[in-house]
Amino acid sequence: MPAAPFRSVAGRESRHVPLAGLLLAAVLAAGCGETATLPAEAGYGPAPQLPEPKRTLIPTVNVAEASGWPQGVTPVPAPGLAVQAFADGLAHPRWLYVLPNGDVLVAETDAPPKPEDGQGLKGWIMKWFMKRAGSSTPSANRITLLRDADGDGRPETRTVFLEGLNSPFGMALVGEDFYVANTDALLRFPYRRGDTQIRAAPVKLADLPGGPLNHHWTKNLIADRDGRTLYVTVGSNSNVAENGMAVEENRAAILAIERSSGKTRVYASGLRNPNGLAWQPQTGQLWTVVNERDELGSDLVPDYLTSVQDGGFYGWPYSYYGAHVDARVEPPRPELVARALQPDYALGAHTASLGLSFYSGTLMPQYRNGAFIGQHGSWNREPPAGYRVVFVPFRDGRPDGAVQEVLGGFRDGDQARGRPVGVAIDAHGALLVADDVGNTVWRVTPAVRPAAAPVATR
Repeated sequence: MPAAPFRSVAGRESRHVPLAGLLLAAVLAAGCGETATLPAEAGYGPAPQLPEPKRTLIPTVNVAEASGWPQGVTPVPAPGLAVQAFADGLAHPRWLYVLPNGDVLVAETDAPPKPEDGQGLKGWIMKWFMKRAGSSTPSANRITLLRDADGDGRPETRTVFLEGLNSPFGMALVGEDFYVANTDALLRFPYRRGDTQIRAAPVKLADLPGGPLNHHWTKNLIADRDGRTLYVTVGSNSNVAENGMAVEENRAAILAIERSSGKTRVYASGLRNPNGLAWQPQTGQLWTVVNERDELGSDLVPDYLTSVQDGGFYGWPYSYYGAHVDARVEPPRPELVARALQPDYALGAHTASLGLSFYSGTLMPQYRNGAFIGQHGSWNREPPAGYRVVFVPFRDGRPDGAVQEVLGGFRDGDQARGRPVGVAIDAHGALLVADDVGNTVWRVTPAVRPAAAPVATR
């Protein structure tokens, strides 16, 4: 796109290319110099290849411009699968939650104002790229309910379930209490089975790290099996602690919050930007998907899927993938590096892996007990990576086998038709995918399947 006209202090418009535009052009040119030396597949699995870091004056920048889906075009499913739009015309749908009666909730949300994030030239450039990628729209701040009572793959009912929220993301229902993780607080609302809208005022259970910096703003949420504890993901306030550790309190972590009191503790730490949370169906173990750090080259660092240990430390910011020291972080903490846990399964460098859902349905038995993962797509890699939904097979509660692409076709050259984020399994066993650039929730099923039975919604 052409550079916007620059206004001087006197308010007069200059038609010359602004200095910021020249610097941006320099970034684009310099960003093309560093490229991956390994195939993308080398960054996947239980033992990914981790080459030496490549640090450049200007980081690699490779952002696909958000274009949306042309009429009649959809993502590309794996052989044997089919995909259709479950709901479209949404406003930046990022996260999904399926209620026990089969209703699907969609968090339509984007980042809140962050006046202290993205300062300086680098911050200005990154904001420009986020806008290009479709990630700087005003947040709708609502949760929409979709009800497909007859099971035909298209909801007959679509209502505003909750509105007036603050960059909502994670959702969880425990009994008749419905919880929403706003960017700065965990809220509780009353819910009765079959409700299509909640009008009651919320009760704040706990504050969550937010503030004017709030670099990683998404807060996901899951309840434990007995409903006593809620687990909330909180990303870091920086890439590698360049803003100091004082602003990282209770960040780069999964918090455990008592549902009865709101008392909060750090459950696991050293997780740069955890998002997806899910219980593995065979073992009951908590797993998460984590976005790792940037600006160490196109081959580093792989995002990952890992089981989560109570009290576990996973390295950030001092090391990555176990004990691989990040020399950019000062002062170093060798005693923490020594106890950093190595993740279970790498998901590729800069894939921006976010969504996570284990499969326990019967509609697609080939995926049973494994993990679906939404990969939002890279900005710091050449060639690009992610922009797809993948599956990691499990056996006996552990990853077992190579990653499989389930849904692709989101990126077309330098254009992003869509970007997958949250994934969920609906009441019929189909896979739902939130696409925040395509403004669509996609539904993936077998290419040939038996007719679905209606879902009781009352």
